[in-house]
Amino acid sequence: MVNKINKVVLACSGGLDTSVIVRWLIETYKCEVVCFAADVGQKEELDGLKEKAVNTGASKIYIEDLTEEFARDFIFPALRANATYEGVYLLGTSLARPLIAKKQIEIAHAEGADAVCHGATGKGNDQVRFEMTYMALDPYIRIISSWKDPHWNFDSRQSMLDYAAKHKIPVPLVTKEKPYSSDRNSLHISHEGGILEDPWAEPPEDIFVLTVAPEAAPEKPTYVEIDFEQGNPVALDGKKLSPAKLMDKINRLAGANGIGRVDMVNRFVGMKSRGVYETPGGTVLWAAHRAVESLTMDREVMMMRDSLIPK
Repeated sequence: MVNKINKVVLACSGGLDTSVIVRWLIETYKCEVVCFAADVGQKEELDGLKEKAVNTGASKIYIEDLTEEFARDFIFPALRANATYEGVYLLGTSLARPLIAKKQIEIAHAEGADAVCHGATGKGNDQVRFEMTYMALDPYIRIISSWKDPHWNFDSRQSMLDYAAKHKIPVPLVTKEKPYSSDRNSLHISHEGGILEDPWAEPPEDIFVLTVAPEAAPEKPTYVEIDFEQGNPVALDGKKLSPAKLMDKINRLAGANGIGRVDMVNRFVGMKSRGVYETPGGTVLWAAHRAVESLTMDREVMMMRDSLIPK
């Protein structure tokens, strides 16, 4: 017997998983589904999402522009702390999830929802990021973690594609064409799964979105001057920019110069997973921030700070 839920707010990206989850929630819990999509810098990936969510069965969808808040309150504080994972990963996906979950709880309260739901699998870190934020902000709200739910009856990507076809749920073309998955925001884009699960396989060049290959970068150097105030970047080449606009511009500059690719295997929770990351602007800002610190901080203080950064 499924415990009665009247309304659930689903964090929805428009990808295969969350597109299927909308219909699955309606069928399984016989509840109203309100979708929520956070714009944290995905660009065109949000196009058409409103129509798709409603056509799939959602009663409504909130699409919130969180790009400035993401850059100001999440990317920049991580930059000030020089936060990196194992010395190479600049936490692009990690930083966005708590913000998404925070806004999702706010919408759940505004809607009078009984529950929140996410589409993160039960084998990785995102489930922890979402659920710890939910519990911190509302310890009484019901959490539906679809991939761990006892009523979840999908065991593969193909089974979800079959379900989508049966219910005439539109599936993004990238799902059909790309043998891997991607997740983008203002700090980075990550690529995982499919052909990348073989650690011996070199990522094909057409996988990359934000960066050109170093071999294709300009033969002459590109110079950029970055102004910092209280540890935060505030201007590029003397022009003041909002946090989100600064991230957008530095991403384009750095990406065109072949900066910011990382290929690594690891995971804090569950199965190890390979991630191919592009973080062009973040890599430049991280290096520039370290350079400023070399001028303004004692060596011992920097060493102490680095020892406190979560690894």
